Amino acid sequence: MRFDTRPAAYGVIVRDGAVLLAYWKENGKEGWTLPGGGLDLAEHPVDGCRREILEETGYDAEIGVMLGTDVGYWPDEPRFDGKDRPFQALRMIFEARITGGELTHEVDGSTTHAAWIPLDVVPGLDRVSLVDVGLRLHRERPLNGQLG
Repeated sequence: MRFDTRPAAYGVIVRDGAVLLAYWKENGKEGWTLPGGGLDLAEHPVDGCRREILEETGYDAEIGVMLGTDVGYWPDEPRFDGKDRPFQALRMIFEARITGGELTHEVDGSTTHAAWIPLDVVPGLDRVSLVDVGLRLHRERPLNGQLG
């Protein structure tokens, strides 16, 4: 079976009881997500994660331990890019911490703004499933990086 795969890297950044999230808005869909995104051709996931965090939040980040991997799957239905093959997102999730910069809004990207969200507020947000996966990996820290 032929399918498309997109590797991506995301950061879980928790500080003072809040998590740094980016607001994603693209092709009629939207919600809070972890800062990060697709890797460029031949880009190492750590470098891609650092680049995406900077682009989406304005912060420089140190990328730490890999918390785990999440696999997103969308069946063979028409996609935004016009293709209709099954699509798999291979999402590597890292712990990260801010080392510099200041909170800014992304220009001409798939996210509109970023914010520090108190952890106890997150369950009530309109968010993509990746947020819950990332926070759970951060909390549980499974040895093999896979949630059970």
